[in-house]
Amino acid sequence: MSYVCGIDEAGRGPLAGPVCAAAVILPPDFPVDILDDSKRLSPKRRMQLEQLIRERAVAWNVAYSSHTLIDRINILQATLDAMRRSYEGLVRRGCVIEQVVVDGNRVFSCPHPIEAVVRGDSTVPAIMAASILAKNHRDRIMMILDDRYPEWEFASHKGYPTRAHAALCSIHGLSPVHRRSFRIPSHH
Repeated sequence: MSYVCGIDEAGRGPLAGPVCAAAVILPPDFPVDILDDSKRLSPKRRMQLEQLIRERAVAWNVAYSSHTLIDRINILQATLDAMRRSYEGLVRRGCVIEQVVVDGNRVFSCPHPIEAVVRGDSTVPAIMAASILAKNHRDRIMMILDDRYPEWEFASHKGYPTRAHAALCSIHGLSPVHRRSFRIPSHH
């Protein structure tokens, strides 16, 4: 059995909310052909796949770094920190891991062999699964933040730098969950 721990994040680009990371170990009999990069899946399909991944994965874990941590240590470090903590959650549970594969071009330090795979979220099944869990987890957090701060309409743009989001920031200023270290585009 090959125990590959795939890790991916969601939420590096948004102006508000946390960055989430997921770590997933898939069993050898997982139907990997149904997976894809979370960005290419409809929300409905992502939810169906998330259910399957949660039920069938050998193990999975999600961690996040808050907007305040992002502002304190920068988005790259906060992303790597969330990735490391998602992996450590599996290690604490005693999961057998032979290799860690991370989407992108940067890795965190860990005792297992670790490798960064550029575009791994569209080529490596365990990373694809992690991208789906991370994206859905972050979207749910943004829905909660939408309830808490309705003026910024987080449910519609999830904190990403859309024109509508910039317009709302120019009307209401920044919410308590906006990343102060990010440049908020001005609305024209």
